[in-house]
Amino acid sequence: QAQLIESGGGLVQAGGSLRLSCAASGGTFSSYAMGWFRQAPGKEREFVAAISWTGRTTYYADSVKGRFAISRDNAKNMVFLQMNSLKPEDTAVYYCAAQRGGGGSAYPEPYDYWGQGTQVTVSS
Repeated sequence: QAQLIESGGGLVQAGGSLRLSCAASGGTFSSYAMGWFRQAPGKEREFVAAISWTGRTTYYADSVKGRFAISRDNAKNMVFLQMNSLKPEDTAVYYCAAQRGGGGSAYPEPYDYWGQGTQVTVSS
């Protein structure tokens, strides 16, 4: 049973940057594909980015492509989301998710474990 804890959220002005971290424990992190999702008030949870267990394959939502970068450090059981050129529409709670044995997905259903989320607020 893996546990995921996100950190790094906060308040930032439009155009600024934040780096989210997700620390994993209690499972075989290096075998999990990892994803980031976000949910804004009154909206559905949406895909942001995913990375395969090797780190060699990454996926991004069109809305963040070119601005966000997902990476992982299997030695430290961590996954990161570097967010640049932030926009007010990026404001949401960001969730880290782990998928056992998969290659990553843009859909939430294949993920087995979820963190509690970290709030990102981008002011205009």
